[in-house]
Amino acid sequence: MMQEPLVLLPGMMCDGRLFAPQIAAFSHQRAVLTVPLTGSDTMEGLADAVLRLAPPQFALAGLSMGGIVAMEILRQAPGRVSRLALLDTNPLADPPEKAPIREAQVRAVLSGGLRSVMRDEMKPNYLTDGPNRDAILALCMQMAEDLGPQVFATQSRAIQNRPDQSATLRAVTVPTLVLCGEDDRLCPPERHRLMRDLVDGARLSIIKGAGHLPTLEQPDDTNRMLQEWLTH
Repeated sequence: MMQEPLVLLPGMMCDGRLFAPQIAAFSHQRAVLTVPLTGSDTMEGLADAVLRLAPPQFALAGLSMGGIVAMEILRQAPGRVSRLALLDTNPLADPPEKAPIREAQVRAVLSGGLRSVMRDEMKPNYLTDGPNRDAILALCMQMAEDLGPQVFATQSRAIQNRPDQSATLRAVTVPTLVLCGEDDRLCPPERHRLMRDLVDGARLSIIKGAGHLPTLEQPDDTNRMLQEWLTH
């Protein structure tokens, strides 16, 4: 008997390749769908697009920006989500002081600087040191270049204008996993302790030897935590 479908939402300037180890691990037991976060410059619009593509009911996991969209999906359609996993993400609104940084990045990217912005300003914050670091960074660059400058611009606007989802998390009643890399500098462990505390009964898992992308940095440990979440 097939298990409930699993919808995976990638982070900013990433696509389904971010979840390649999870697709390999879980697709034999359930339908696994990855949805690119494109086509809207608001979290509301991105969540609506996912809901139009997703099955009637599904387990939902999102990493970074994907986790922010996942929280908006919970706000819009809580009855459709059977389980929730929030990976390396942030429930809070974007701090106002980040606005000029994001706007400068968008201007640079739309002027032909996508590769330099990703290389110099974003990718150094993604990963901890490890044997696969260079290969994962190269994959991140490939995903970003395949998505292109317009997606960077619309995703940046959606992140900049995202709402605080603390109230959404307080209302969650489905089995919830909160997971992050121990060395995540973008969305540090204290953010995940906050989410754990907001969701009644949520389980927190902090993955050693991983930064912002534990799905690729430590896939075996990440898959083990996701498997427990999917089956308990």
